[in-house]
Amino acid sequence: MHIHIVGICGTFMGGVAQLAAAAGHRVTGCDANVYPPMSDQLRAAGIDLIEGFSVDQLALKPDLYVIGNAISRGNELLEAILNEGLPYTSGPQWLGQTLLPGKHVLTVAGTHGKTTTSSMLAWILEANGYNPGFLIGGVPSDFGHSARLTDSNYFVIEGDEYDTCFFDKRSKFVHYRPKTAILNNLEFDHADIFENLHAIETQFHHLVRTMAQNACVVVNGQSEALARVLARGLYSQCEFFNDVRGWHLEGTDVFCRDQLIGTMNIQLPGHHNALNALAAIVASTHVGIEPEAALNAMKDFCGVKRRLELRGIERNVAVYDDFAHHPTAIRETIAALKQKLPENAKVVAVFEPRSNTMKMGTMKEALPESFSQADVVICYADPKLGWDAQAALSPLGAKLHVCHSIEETVNATLAVIGNGDAVLVMSNGAFGGIHGKLLAALKL
Repeated sequence: MHIHIVGICGTFMGGVAQLAAAAGHRVTGCDANVYPPMSDQLRAAGIDLIEGFSVDQLALKPDLYVIGNAISRGNELLEAILNEGLPYTSGPQWLGQTLLPGKHVLTVAGTHGKTTTSSMLAWILEANGYNPGFLIGGVPSDFGHSARLTDSNYFVIEGDEYDTCFFDKRSKFVHYRPKTAILNNLEFDHADIFENLHAIETQFHHLVRTMAQNACVVVNGQSEALARVLARGLYSQCEFFNDVRGWHLEGTDVFCRDQLIGTMNIQLPGHHNALNALAAIVASTHVGIEPEAALNAMKDFCGVKRRLELRGIERNVAVYDDFAHHPTAIRETIAALKQKLPENAKVVAVFEPRSNTMKMGTMKEALPESFSQADVVICYADPKLGWDAQAALSPLGAKLHVCHSIEETVNATLAVIGNGDAVLVMSNGAFGGIHGKLLAALKL
């Protein structure tokens, strides 16, 4: 089958493309921004790429168009596909109907930690000989790529609650029909598509409704929102983590109810990462992996790119990159880095409010508290930002610096860092290549 993917260069759709190619399909695709590293990955997989959305792509005459969720009505190629009555579907629907049937699907959902927990779960399965396929919204360092298709019966997929496509406003994860699902946590996010937290809870309820009686839901027992989800109907087996009713941590000791299982020993700092690992371990037991074997695998887990990733050290200043763009994730990431550093080292948080929710200003009131543990906060306020960053972050006082260009942000950062300090760059985008600019300037 020839599949043409419209909007191919995002992390998810690029992963779908690679899986489709690995399954033996002819895959082509287009996007507005065809550039590395995704373009290199796709071309290496034998996928032909086209820049832009010109109507002349109809001449390719694929058997099916797969439409990415970034593509909206008014797109020239999409409108032509609709006008001609050509066959199309979404990426999640194509996966759910084509690659996932017959497999034991393990889905990781939640506001925070999906990419890290999915990577941990895939690694536990890999280390125990399960050879899983996977599709993850980041690049696990242990695998070096975000998607893989194998002949294994097991497939790990990051379950995004964002909407599926222009014609399907359900969350992506409802298409996956998991046999094992982790519900890691649940807070309000994606204000561009969800009116409130209740609306997101409904999508999680829909996910749980698709699961069989012999499936297993692994749930963070400390989340009130997830408790409300379960109260609306639970049809499968349930294991709690982060809760004395089930699996929990006491320091580094892992308990299942009142039974000591072993010791958590992971390379990643932060209590949130220990909980991510615990959730992955619990989920792995549902496919038959012994807890001790899962704990042993986690000792070697190397992390995920763009999740507190060390990008370099120059003049004894470390520059880290992190995807954090929600107040809770920001707070937990800063706390994890503080835990990792010597007591006298400063954490200089360099932040770009770039996600749709952040640009809308929906969570601006929560930001000062989320940055409270940082020693210096430098906010890059793009001229198109829809709110006053200086005013919103003013409770941070003298440790706040607001900048309006990448160059100004680099200079402000260089002016405040000293020997042994750490720069924590936080954005869900490329942030103008600021990591490299900082390291290059420090090298001079």
